[in-house]
Amino acid sequence: MDKKIVVAGHICVDITPVFPGGKIRSLSGLLIPGKLIHMKGAAVHTGGVVANTGLAMKKLGADVRLAGKLGDDAFGSMVKEILKKYDADQDVLTDASDSTSYSIVLAPPGIDRIFLHDPGANDSFCADDIPDRLLEGAALFHFGYPPIMRRMYEEDGAELVRLLSRVREKGAAVSLDLAAVDPESDAGKADWGKILKRVLPYVDFFVPSAEELCFMLDRPRYEEWTRRAAGRDMTEILRVEEDIRPLARQAMEQGARILLLKCGARGMYYCTSSEEVLRQIPKAAGLDVNKWQSREGFQKSFTPAQVRSGAGAGDSSIAAFLYACLKGYPVKRCVELAAAEGASCVEEFDALSGVRTLEELEERIAEGWQ
Repeated sequence: MDKKIVVAGHICVDITPVFPGGKIRSLSGLLIPGKLIHMKGAAVHTGGVVANTGLAMKKLGADVRLAGKLGDDAFGSMVKEILKKYDADQDVLTDASDSTSYSIVLAPPGIDRIFLHDPGANDSFCADDIPDRLLEGAALFHFGYPPIMRRMYEEDGAELVRLLSRVREKGAAVSLDLAAVDPESDAGKADWGKILKRVLPYVDFFVPSAEELCFMLDRPRYEEWTRRAAGRDMTEILRVEEDIRPLARQAMEQGARILLLKCGARGMYYCTSSEEVLRQIPKAAGLDVNKWQSREGFQKSFTPAQVRSGAGAGDSSIAAFLYACLKGYPVKRCVELAAAEGASCVEEFDALSGVRTLEELEERIAEGWQ
């Protein structure tokens, strides 16, 4: 029997206009004030960690419950109807006093995504929105996107600490994903170094992107990366030894036990703690500590058959990683499957159509996919 998983946090509607033509090298000649750009339709889907990672886990075959907050509006009704198709709407709240979050996702071929985002009801989501009954018997609690959920980063992350500490008391392992932050927003001005220092001791699986983590944990390093990238996708200029490993060490020193750093099209870096530290992970996760202790490496991305959109690729890769962890796969294989799922996801416009089961991914890899 599969272990129970709860995926909670940010949920929204993603509206992705479809750009015509081939690879676009720069936005400077594309998004110009007053210019008319002919598009080829729009993909409208659920978004956020609850829908992306949660429903991806559903497609993988996991026993997963979803928890988020919507507004009582047209977008909220749309999300509920989509979740019902997966029998996953029961624990998602509706707040008549709030609005449903949405994102306009600009994903020109060949350029990293740009998000125009309204957090909506996610800003009022709090620890009390997760009832104890939902946590009973859970092996893993995955929470995503606190940087775009106001209650979760206010007061130096006090509400997030309250939530994750209660989850740990219930005996579930905790995984945490982050999100990109607008530097000029309240979230961008929050003391993320202090927030992560308070939160990470409760986190067993920490799965942010390299850019997100660097912005929050080491701003001077992030600014240096920005200068080197000179307007390109930042992950293109990252070096494992000089850039990624030092950042990973900072995160591990803050308390994370297992770290998976998403590095865009480059791949994924992973590292794990010592046997002593890993034994702090709740037994419900079923992790074989002897096989997971003190591991480190970099997994290159797989080459997708086609690139349609990066929307949800990171979330689906995390779904595969966490599910494989709970299924007892070795650490290196878990990361390999995560990278494969991410590459599979970008072959479609939305976050779910490209999701393949672990068995399908393994078959594709066995056939020589690289």
